[in-house]
Amino acid sequence: MNQDSNSSDQPTGQDPLVLLKTLRLLWTKQELGKLKEEIRRGFARLEDPLAGLLAMLESSSDWKGKGHSLWYCITTELQLWMKAHPAVPQSGTKLKKLQARVLGMLSQCPANLLDPLMSIYQLHTADRNYLLEHVSHLYLQGNYKEAAMLSIKLKLQPDQDVEKMCTPLLLQDKANVVEEYVAEYPELQRKLLHTLDTWCEPSFNIRDIIRPYQGLSNYKPDKFNRRVLSKLIFRLLERFNVDSALCPNVINQRHLRTLNYLFYKRFVEKTMTEENWADHIQSTVGENRWLQGHLVQSLLRHCDARGAARWARHCQVPPEMLPHAVAEELQKLHIQDRVGEVTKADNYEASKKKDYYQLPIPRENIHFLQTWEETLQCWEKVLQAGQVVGVDMEWKPSFGMVGKPRVALLQLALKDEVFLLDLPRLLEQAEAEGEKEKLPHFIQMLFSDAAITKLGYGMSGDLSSLAATCSALKDTEKQMQGVVDLLAVDKQLQWGKDSRKVDGLSPEHSHEERGGRQPEKGLSLLVQHVLGKPLDKTERLSNWEKRPLREEQILYAASDAYCLLEIYERLCKDPESFGLGSDLTESLVGKQSKKPRAKKQLNKQEAPSPSGQELQGPSTEPSRPPAPISPQEFSVVCDNMLQGLGRYLRCLGVDVRLLDNEDDHRKAAEIARQEGRVILTSGLPYQTLRSQVGEGRCFSVNCSQKAKEQALQVLKHFNVQVSLGDIFSRCQVCNCNKYLKVSRERMKQLVESSRQVSGEHSAGCPGSQSCSVTVPVCDTAQPGCAPHSEQAEGTEQCGAAAVLAGDTVLQVTAIPPGVLDRAELTDFYCCTCCGKVFWEGSHFGRVVSQVQDVLVASQDTQSIYELS
Repeated sequence: MNQDSNSSDQPTGQDPLVLLKTLRLLWTKQELGKLKEEIRRGFARLEDPLAGLLAMLESSSDWKGKGHSLWYCITTELQLWMKAHPAVPQSGTKLKKLQARVLGMLSQCPANLLDPLMSIYQLHTADRNYLLEHVSHLYLQGNYKEAAMLSIKLKLQPDQDVEKMCTPLLLQDKANVVEEYVAEYPELQRKLLHTLDTWCEPSFNIRDIIRPYQGLSNYKPDKFNRRVLSKLIFRLLERFNVDSALCPNVINQRHLRTLNYLFYKRFVEKTMTEENWADHIQSTVGENRWLQGHLVQSLLRHCDARGAARWARHCQVPPEMLPHAVAEELQKLHIQDRVGEVTKADNYEASKKKDYYQLPIPRENIHFLQTWEETLQCWEKVLQAGQVVGVDMEWKPSFGMVGKPRVALLQLALKDEVFLLDLPRLLEQAEAEGEKEKLPHFIQMLFSDAAITKLGYGMSGDLSSLAATCSALKDTEKQMQGVVDLLAVDKQLQWGKDSRKVDGLSPEHSHEERGGRQPEKGLSLLVQHVLGKPLDKTERLSNWEKRPLREEQILYAASDAYCLLEIYERLCKDPESFGLGSDLTESLVGKQSKKPRAKKQLNKQEAPSPSGQELQGPSTEPSRPPAPISPQEFSVVCDNMLQGLGRYLRCLGVDVRLLDNEDDHRKAAEIARQEGRVILTSGLPYQTLRSQVGEGRCFSVNCSQKAKEQALQVLKHFNVQVSLGDIFSRCQVCNCNKYLKVSRERMKQLVESSRQVSGEHSAGCPGSQSCSVTVPVCDTAQPGCAPHSEQAEGTEQCGAAAVLAGDTVLQVTAIPPGVLDRAELTDFYCCTCCGKVFWEGSHFGRVVSQVQDVLVASQDTQSIYELS
C-alpha cells in the first residue's frame, strides 16, 4: 500500500494548470485538509515544481492586488513540502531564469506572498547588481512603494540613495514605509534625519523637493510641510535613539516656540515668576546666536530699552547683537546681583497667603535631602506599617523636546514633616560608592509594601518618569500595592453647580473674580474643592534640576505632596458630602481601572488616615485582569498614526473613532472624555494624553508591530473576547454597524444600470424608480447573521449611482465583474452609511485564524469555512 502511494507521488509530467484547476475546486468547497494534501501531492508529481508554480501564477490574475488566500495556501504548503524534499531547489542558470521571471511579478504581489516567493526562488542568493537594477526599474516606472518594499525584503538599502528612495514616499504620506526602510541601518537613519532637517531650514524652498515629482500619483501636499516633517523628525529621533544635535534646524525651531511660550507665560498671562522665567530663558537660548537674536527682538516687544538691556545682560547676549538703543542702556547699568524686573507682575506676594493653600507645618519640618545619611533617617520614618505617605515628583519641563522627563525631586509627606529627595544627587552618590541599587531598593520597598498607604495624583505618569530616571525602577508600577491615586478619586467626585460650597472661589467664578488668575485645574482644583483654596502653581514650570532650589520651589514641592494627606483625611471623614459612597474604601475599589497592572486602590488592610482615624472596609483582593467584555462593549479612539489598527479593530466589531491626519493628538482626549472611549496612541503623545483621561483609559501601542499584532495586543490587554458574530460586524471604512442585504440578482441589475449611464452627466434624477425588492437590515456583514425584522428603505437608481434613503450612494461600480458571476455568492452586504459593498469570501476565514487567541466559542456550530 505504501509502495503504491509512493509511486503515485513520483514526477509524472502533470500539467500545472490542471493541478491549479483541482486546487481551485477544493478551495471553493472549503475542504482545507484535502486542499493541503493535494498541493503537496500535486507538486510532487510535477516535473519541475518551481517552474510549475510560475506557470500557474502567469496564467492567473486573481493573486494580484490585495491577495487571495488560495495562493497564500499554495505557496506556504509548497515551502513546507520543499523543506521535506531538500533536493527540489534549483541552482545555476535554470534558477537564474526562474528568479528573473518571479522578479517581474513581485511588484504586483500582495504582502502575504512576498516572503514565500522570495524563499521558494532563493532571491537572497541572486546577483545583487541584478536585484538593484530591477528595483531601479520599478522606481523609474513610478512604483516607489513597491521598489522600497522589495528593497527592504532583499536588504538592498545600504547600496541605495536613502534620500532618493524616501522622498517620493514622503510626498505620498507613506512615512511608515520610510521608517521601515531605515529601521535596521543606523547610518541610513542619520542620513535620513540630516536630509529631513535640511528641508526644515527656514531659507530652504520646499518646492524644490516637489518639482521633480510633478504629476506624482497620490501626492498629498497637505502632508508635506515643515510642521509635519518636524513631527516626523522628532518621532524618528526618539524611536532610533539618535542624538538630536544631528537636527539643529528642528531643534532651533522647537526652542523658538519654547521662547515664545515663555514670553507669553511671563508677560501676557503673567503666571510665571521672574526666577522661573529667567532660568528657562537661559537654558533654552544658551549660546545659540540665532536664538539670542530672537530673544532680543522679543524683549523689545515686551520691555522698554532699559528693561531689554537688563535681561540681555542677565542672559549673556553679546553686546554686538543688541540694537543701538539697548546697547547704550547696557553701558549705563550698574552691576547687580539680581535682575530688576520692569513690570509689577510679581507684586502680589503679600496676597498669596490669603488666596492659596498654605502648608500647616512649620518650615523647619521640610527637609531637603542630598546625602545617604540624611535619607536613611527619612526611610526609618516612612517605611513603617500603617504609615500614610503623600508622594509627588518634579522634573524640568521638556517643552516638547525628545525623550521622557527625568525626575529631579521626589517628595514624601508624612503627617508632621515632608522630605524632599534630591534624586539625581543621591543616585550619583550611590553609583560613586558602588551601591547604585541602594536607593532604588528602598523606593521599591515603599511602593510594594501593602501595609503603607501611598497617596498620589496621576501616579502612573510619575512612575513612568521615575523608570526613565533609573532603569532599576522600571517594574515599580507592576509591583506596587497599597496605592490610592486621587486622580481616580477626582473622577468619581460629583462637582455639579449645586454641589457643596467651599471657602475658596468656585470654578464657575469669572476670570475677573479670580483676580486675573487662570482657571484652576487638576490637583489644584481638587484642593480648592476639598480644602477651600487652590494650590499656588506659579512654580510648576520651574527648572527643578538647578541647584540650589529657591525657597519658593521648596515650599511649592512640599505643598504638592502634603495636600494629598489633607485631601485624603477630609474625604475619609465625610465621603458622602463629596458624592462618594459611605465607605470610601468601597467607593475607590468599586471602579477599578481596566489596566490590570496598575493597583490604584486601597489595600485590603485597614488604612489609617493622617489623623489616626481608621477606615473599616471590606477586604479586597489585589488588582486582577478586567472582566471579559465583548467588542460591542469596547469603544476606542485611535491616534492618527494608528489608522491601520483602527480599521482592523473595526473588522473585529470594535467601535472605533479615527483621528484624521491633520488632527492634533489632543483631540483624542476630548473625544475620549466626551464619549467614554479608551485612547490608543503611541510614542510621545502617550505621555501627554494619559494625564488628560482617567487611569487605564489610555494605552500605548507598539508602533513597530503590524496592525494585526497591535490589535491582538489591545484585545488581550483589555480582555476583549471576539466571537464569530463580531467579525465584520462593522464597516472598516466608516464604523457603521448597519448593513443592507441585497440579492445577487438585484445587485447585478444595479451594477448594469450604473455602467450603462456611467458616461452620462445628469443634473437631476429623471425617471428614477424605487427598487422592486424589500430587503432587511442585518447588523453584521458576515454570513450567518440573523436579519432583524425591521425593513430597510429601498434603493433608487439615480444617474450612475444606486442611492439609499438618506442619499447614501452604493459603491456598486467598485465590484469586480467576476465577483457577480460566482455561483456560490447569493447575497451582498451594503454599508448603509458610506455605501461600501461587501460579499462573502475567504477573508473571513483568514481573520478568524489570525484572532484565535481572543476568539470565544459561540452557539453557532458551523465551521469557519462553512461560514465563509
